[in-house]
Amino acid sequence: MAPLRENSETPPLFTELFRDELTQLLRWRRDVRRFKPDPVPAEMIEELLDLACLAPSVGNSQPWRFVAVESAKARAAIRANFEAANAQALDGYQGEQAELYAGLKLSGLDMAPVQLAVFCDEQTLQGHGLGRQTMPETLRYSAILAVHTLWLTARTCGIGVGWVSILDPVQATKDLAVAEDWSLVAYLCIGWPEEEHHDPELIRHGWQDRSADCRKLEKR
Repeated sequence: MAPLRENSETPPLFTELFRDELTQLLRWRRDVRRFKPDPVPAEMIEELLDLACLAPSVGNSQPWRFVAVESAKARAAIRANFEAANAQALDGYQGEQAELYAGLKLSGLDMAPVQLAVFCDEQTLQGHGLGRQTMPETLRYSAILAVHTLWLTARTCGIGVGWVSILDPVQATKDLAVAEDWSLVAYLCIGWPEEEHHDPELIRHGWQDRSADCRKLEKR
């Protein structure tokens, strides 16, 4: 990755080409679950984290906290958590839908060389409570924006990201021995994708097509 540029006092002019490439970035941003075992250079991860911290946050609270899950013990605990949660989720489906669910690959825990747990510091003093006294959930929204920023930035480098949400967050927080005031917002698998696709895997495997309803504009 190229070194970060110093801030400039002159606002950038984004070209039509840049806007087109941004559209392509959004379209090709995929939830990756199939990774090559090749390692990702540590300096690339550090730069992704630097850029993730440019994400907007309520009251400039910057509540995101990143934990690198590297030890065999910690990864085994997350794997056991996922398997238990996945089995419980499967029990909620019946018939053909249960069969389809059972055949889906829902995580990259087996191969992803980098795994990051992203937490929200619920009691951070940063920001002095501005903006979140009336909507405290915006603190977690801010951490999620950091995840999204990291995700898009990773894609520009050819790095894939997968979000594992089939986890018990309370158990994961205990297993990773983080501060009690931190709450899990995302568990990310990161690495070089084994394959590239324009369409989401859940569409390709018949789980759910995109809905036009999300585009509806309500007026009041």
